[in-house]
Amino acid sequence: MFKILLTFFAGLSMLLSSSFALADLNMGVFPRRPVAKTHKFFKPLAEKLSKELGEPVKLITAKNFKAFWKDAQSGKYDIVHYNQYHYLLHHKAKGYKVIAVNEEFGTNMIAGTLSVRKDSGINSVADLKGKTILFGGGKKAMGSYIAPTFALKKAGLVAGKDYKVKFSKNPPSAVIGVYNKAADAAGAGNVILKVKGVTSKIDVSQMKILVESEPFIHLTWAVKGDMPDAKVKKIQAIMTSLKSSDPKVLKAAKVTNFVKASDGDFAKVREIVKNVTGEDL
Repeated sequence: MFKILLTFFAGLSMLLSSSFALADLNMGVFPRRPVAKTHKFFKPLAEKLSKELGEPVKLITAKNFKAFWKDAQSGKYDIVHYNQYHYLLHHKAKGYKVIAVNEEFGTNMIAGTLSVRKDSGINSVADLKGKTILFGGGKKAMGSYIAPTFALKKAGLVAGKDYKVKFSKNPPSAVIGVYNKAADAAGAGNVILKVKGVTSKIDVSQMKILVESEPFIHLTWAVKGDMPDAKVKKIQAIMTSLKSSDPKVLKAAKVTNFVKASDGDFAKVREIVKNVTGEDL
């Protein structure tokens, strides 16, 4: 009887160990782009991490920002890609740790902008008084709402009083909307007029950047706070060495690199957020 029980518990222990070893690491990517494109762009990264870590990395996307943020707040993601404001909120509430940021078009810094049609007659921030600004995403959009709002506040313009606020699904749709005269100005990141999803749909030569915020660190990659340090360092090393080890993964993700980052790199982001939302993050 003792031998039977011993064999049973040994088998159960092996089964449980195997189950834990094979448990998926969930990699969440925020809906900056449509779901199908997100899967296409980041599947190679998930596969690369799976191979190098020796455990499955499951790519998860969400149909919209609300669904994504709900999953993020629930702790669903072990590895997560999102904007700088998302990271600050997640870091404070859940202890998530930044490991890297995007490098796009050769820089790991970004800024928020307001763009207008060249034929709009709008030539300064002051000209936006009484106008409608279409911001990409929602109020949690760092580059396309918070940072442009910071630039507007510095120029003395107040939302609701000096200009009307509207939101589009994402930054590309904001710029496209302004091009099609659905609003007077678009809030988006400073690379927006270079993005294929925009350049393929409108004549960007007819658009201009009216104002640009102060630069800050780029879009963020973070991991769960309770992830073992050895695994954190391995994921970070895999991602930040792709430029030399597997550049096709970067090309698929539409970035030029993933750059190592730490919480201290977010000082400017914290300053901008504090000014716009009043939050100490």
